[in-house]
Amino acid sequence: MSGQSEKRRRGGGRAGNAKRRSASEINQMPWHLPVNCDPPIAPLTDQGVEAIHEGAMHILEEIGIEFLNPEACAILQQAGCTVRGTNVRMDRHFVMDMVSKAPSQWTITPRNPDRKLIIGGRYILFGNVSSPPNYWDVKLNAKVPGTRETCQNLIKLSQYFNCIHFVGGYPVEPVDLHASTRHLDVLYDKLTLSDKVAHAYSLGRERVEDVVEMVRLAGGWSDAEFEASPKMYTNINSTSPLKHDFPMLDGWMRLARRNQGLVVTPFTLAGAMAPVTLSGAVAQSIAEALCAVALAQWIRPGAACALGTFTSNVDMKTGAPAFGTPEYMRATQMTGQMARFYGLPLRSSGVCAANVPDGQAMWETSNSLWAAVQSGSNMVYHAAGWLEGGLIASPEKFLMDCEILQQIQRYMDPDLVATGAQEIALEAIKSVGNDGHFFGTAHTQERYSTAFYQPFLSEWSNFEGWEASGALWTPERAHALYQQILAEFEPPALEVSRRDALADFVARRKREGGAPTDF
Repeated sequence: MSGQSEKRRRGGGRAGNAKRRSASEINQMPWHLPVNCDPPIAPLTDQGVEAIHEGAMHILEEIGIEFLNPEACAILQQAGCTVRGTNVRMDRHFVMDMVSKAPSQWTITPRNPDRKLIIGGRYILFGNVSSPPNYWDVKLNAKVPGTRETCQNLIKLSQYFNCIHFVGGYPVEPVDLHASTRHLDVLYDKLTLSDKVAHAYSLGRERVEDVVEMVRLAGGWSDAEFEASPKMYTNINSTSPLKHDFPMLDGWMRLARRNQGLVVTPFTLAGAMAPVTLSGAVAQSIAEALCAVALAQWIRPGAACALGTFTSNVDMKTGAPAFGTPEYMRATQMTGQMARFYGLPLRSSGVCAANVPDGQAMWETSNSLWAAVQSGSNMVYHAAGWLEGGLIASPEKFLMDCEILQQIQRYMDPDLVATGAQEIALEAIKSVGNDGHFFGTAHTQERYSTAFYQPFLSEWSNFEGWEASGALWTPERAHALYQQILAEFEPPALEVSRRDALADFVARRKREGGAPTDF
């Protein structure tokens, strides 16, 4: 962290001497599904929405999308699309008819039904960082490959914080586990260390089928019960520009048939993988998303689908991706407007390009998270723990992001804008009059502990107080709390028979060799 002395950098400096706070003392809001109280921002005019829609339809009708999966091509040809090799062109009437079959709101029920999620409407739900290959924390002060232990620790954080609603992907890629069986170990950890909604990577038949079976076993469901409504979800990314690859389409189709949650998120970087203009990049991403939704609806009408946005820009000097930029914010808002036009739930992300949990990390992440709020997003991926454009997961950044997420949820509390007699407080105003203060009034005393947001990580004392308590920078305070959470963590309850069934399944699949590593 820039600005800190060399002494402070060695071995955590005074962080090791800080007064430790019990994890049970952290001010958490109770588990709930936040409802976005504000109308979404609509930067596009009606003519702008129509123009982007027309652009997307032209791409689908005249240019086409490459579907690098023979089964998907055969299905779409049967549906009446024009298929030449791997190029698929779709008539707009077919696309819109298929999209109209997708529900605007749907649910996912994990093994703990109290953690059931509603995707769509005005709900806004947050997920953990997903898929970085590397890990960084204050104690290491180095970028290192992810391991099973660090992956488990981040799953524990995902379970611990009530502002995290679903556990996406691998919080960090555990590269110490063999790629053929990595998914088995991580899903076992995820389903035993957490009882929140889980995700499956669409990376080949074996991985998808293994995760489906493990989620089913953890929930104790029959096949019919599992398929009656979504119990898990997948997210696929197009290979921009204008391609969908084989393994992701394979998983997409398998989970559509099993009636599970489906999120399609084109990764369009304006200036590199998409036009440099935002409207062009958004139009391309819409085309890449809607064709996958159409495929899912043809396979299973009414399949639970969501449209994702990951449109940002690149640094035109280096080609590196940038996040949390003004362009990223506007693209997210624009895509939100298009999702409402199509009647689909929206997924966005909480992201940054910063390399460590510093000021840049937080202003970029705040920009992206508030863009999610402004766009009417329903699922926010990577909302806690993301660094270096998705190449690093950090527990300190995770806690710092959770502070933001709690503040966003508090911002959405309808009590803040209540206007009843108790809120207008004329009696209190009258009692204080023109001379005095409100600290001692009964009105204040009755509400002093709940009136305002109370942070668990922010430091609100003055400089002298901060210095006297150890002069810890925010990441250092976050690291101490992270260690305390790990020390006190208790896994959620899971029936012994279900845990044993999971362990037996993992052992059997490992004996069978797991999944191929060439997709």
